[in-house]
Amino acid sequence: MADITGFLKIKRKEAGNRPVNERIRDHSEVEQILNSEDRMLQASRCMECGIPFCHWSCPVDNLIPEWNDLLYKGDWKAAYQRLSATNNFPEFTGRICPASCEHACVLNINKEPVTIRENEVAIVEHAFAEGYIKPVIPEIRTGKKVAVIGSGPAGMAAADLLNQAGHTVTLFEKDNKPGGLLRYGIPDFKLCKDTIDRRISLMEKEGVIVRTLVTVGRDISPEQLEKEFDAICITIGAGHPRDLPINGRDLNGVHFAMDFLKLQNRVNSGELDSSDNPISAEGKKVVVIGGGDTGSDCVGTSIRQKAEKVTQIEILPKPPAERTQDNPWPYYGKVLKTSSSHEEGCERYWNISSVRFIGENFKVRAIEIEDVEWKNIDGKYTMAPVPGSRRNIEADLVLLAMGFVHPVLEGLVTDARLDLNLRKNIKVDDNYKTNRQKFFAAGDAISGASLVVNAIASGRKVAGEIDMYLKNN
Repeated sequence: MADITGFLKIKRKEAGNRPVNERIRDHSEVEQILNSEDRMLQASRCMECGIPFCHWSCPVDNLIPEWNDLLYKGDWKAAYQRLSATNNFPEFTGRICPASCEHACVLNINKEPVTIRENEVAIVEHAFAEGYIKPVIPEIRTGKKVAVIGSGPAGMAAADLLNQAGHTVTLFEKDNKPGGLLRYGIPDFKLCKDTIDRRISLMEKEGVIVRTLVTVGRDISPEQLEKEFDAICITIGAGHPRDLPINGRDLNGVHFAMDFLKLQNRVNSGELDSSDNPISAEGKKVVVIGGGDTGSDCVGTSIRQKAEKVTQIEILPKPPAERTQDNPWPYYGKVLKTSSSHEEGCERYWNISSVRFIGENFKVRAIEIEDVEWKNIDGKYTMAPVPGSRRNIEADLVLLAMGFVHPVLEGLVTDARLDLNLRKNIKVDDNYKTNRQKFFAAGDAISGASLVVNAIASGRKVAGEIDMYLKNN
């Protein structure tokens, strides 16, 4: 595969990001693009591993060594065909996937993994540019109708495959435009929304019916869906955010991170005027509570809104700079991650617990915090406050980015009387079936909040199960 000695001759080379002083003035994508020759050289570093751990770690089972080999040889079209065989939307995962494949790459033993994620997005963008990607319209229609509720990555993947199987698919979305959190949750500087529009347009040309501004459970009932469709697939995500119920939570200026990010994306798309944005960081001291990707997105968005200062706090300990003995290769490296947003200017603190929000005239002005210690007692980690460590952080805007706990239950889930598991996610069997006839579910709605690539994988699997169900009926 590729050049078996390529990794000895070619060093890892990343495309890198646009200069900080340039990119913080707009919301355009941060990551740059390597020229084709350099990209093919990077593909040459993919050696002929005895066991391709990259493939093992990829949720959609990407045939990574195969399309790297084709890319190295300059056969971009065949590389895309091999890539799209397992992944409906490499233009999404190539931009925002945390690349567990690179963590598992054999070359990561020496901390020089193949640039798999960048190779992936280069292949698909080349395919679009050269016109390799054209609408594929099913030659035969089965006469079966499927409703997919929720147009995020899981719903899009399920709709795509079910349409290609010949079924008539209607994709329902409650917002103005399809894409789910791909569109409204992920900042434009990580994923330009033209990328989503391009893919949705392709799917519509192939026969997928997209209906926006339709909230199932309000505008259309589960009973209506049962009458009109032969199968219903629920991919509504895990939209119920984790709250922080401490004193002062009701003060003005304390918001969920996703509300903040959605509004800026609506401004960027022209759906909302910037002067009408009710949550702005401009001129404010911003504190982001939560150290994950959503928190990082809040940091980058606040900086672009011209915040006076941005601070990010996390209750967990600071991750190590390198793998520890209990986190060996080829597993995903639980190490300190510094995003492009962090590089733009942000103070970060770990082992911090929020005690209360402090306000003045019903507006938040500070957060009382304290240090915590984590101890491993009989295999269980427990947290204890550090005596005498309480202090205040000034804050005019607080963004809660502590993740999501389960899907929104009000409306569709309760109206359809769907069973839930202990975590209040939709309960399904091994075939992605719910307790209600015709109803299937997939993605974050059944697993809890996860990665885009996991959602795509789940959408692909449920599509296969629904197709089998329809054929058997």
